[in-house]
Amino acid sequence: MATAATPATNMAMIKPCISSSRKVFMSSTASFSTESKEASWHRLTSSSHISSSFRSIFSAPIKFKKVVTRAMSSENENKPLPGLPVDLRGKRAFIAGVADDNGYGWAIAKSLAAAGAEIIVGTWVPALNIFESSLRRGKFDESRVLPDGSLMEITKVYPMDAVYDSPDDVPEDVKSNKRYAGSSKWTVKELVESVKQDFGSIDILVHSLANGPEVTKPLLETSRNGYLAAISASSYSFVSLLKEFVSIMNPGGASISLTYIASERIIPGYGGGMSSAKAALESDTRVLAFEAGRKHKIRVNTISAGPLRSRAAKAIGFIDMMIDYSLANAPLQKELSAEEVGNAAAFLASPLASAITGAVVYVDNGLNAMGVGVDSPVFVDLDIPKDN
Repeated sequence: MATAATPATNMAMIKPCISSSRKVFMSSTASFSTESKEASWHRLTSSSHISSSFRSIFSAPIKFKKVVTRAMSSENENKPLPGLPVDLRGKRAFIAGVADDNGYGWAIAKSLAAAGAEIIVGTWVPALNIFESSLRRGKFDESRVLPDGSLMEITKVYPMDAVYDSPDDVPEDVKSNKRYAGSSKWTVKELVESVKQDFGSIDILVHSLANGPEVTKPLLETSRNGYLAAISASSYSFVSLLKEFVSIMNPGGASISLTYIASERIIPGYGGGMSSAKAALESDTRVLAFEAGRKHKIRVNTISAGPLRSRAAKAIGFIDMMIDYSLANAPLQKELSAEEVGNAAAFLASPLASAITGAVVYVDNGLNAMGVGVDSPVFVDLDIPKDN
């Protein structure tokens, strides 16, 4: 986020096999030859380790000569994985909002790929050329490495602007904008039609979009246009994408979006209507879970992720302070990694989460549970455990 000889004594060994987005333990057999033909051991299995001491169950002592090891045969590779793996083999995921290798969208794509899913992405039109060029030139190769050492493959990259549902919605100044020149079929309806023509269906939809043109302004200073733009890009875009994609999503599929604790707590500096947009996104998650679940057997959840030093977050201007605050006050005193959010998304998209829908899943080191900031001088004389 790692074995047969002559008929003799068999003991199950644990071989960590990297599969999906986490380590899964698979048992293989190691054979030990002995000088005593009268003794035989029953196979001992464990889900995590072999104990170093065993209760004696033999009538004669046993001496070990050697251990002969051999890699597992390839015929086992197609057998079902043991335990409870996050297995998304045969599934196709569309991740909306990947424009670099630095944010949660990229991390979710990697975790889904590590679990076996096929990855297609939608990239904001003005960022498309840079993103595709970086992929071709190998700039993302280090970030593409999966747990098994292979590189994440992105089957196709689509141009996308989820603010517009159809070509009729696009204003003339956007149509003539040079940043959109050379790209076509990037509105939501056109995008979904293209995916349908190319692939037929998808199983997983990930919404990793957010934008507020006035995010640095207090809510009291936010204009109507700025407020509505934040709602449009950050919350209604999810409604629109799911509305169109649900017709080509296979039953049992899953949709996941990303939210933030500012939806329910005051985060000074997170303005411009963005807190309102995230609150709307969480409310929509519950309603859409009911509607998409009843009509299409699709699950809908959102992940409330903690602060991350992504390029997008740096635009807010105080992301470093929020990370420092989380380190000081969250129950788990560590910096949140994008991979942790990606792995949570892979779980929510997998059959392991088949009964989870309409949920806000917090992946923030537990900061959402705190009622006060324990780094306040008010608590200086209180014996609060700290990670030194």
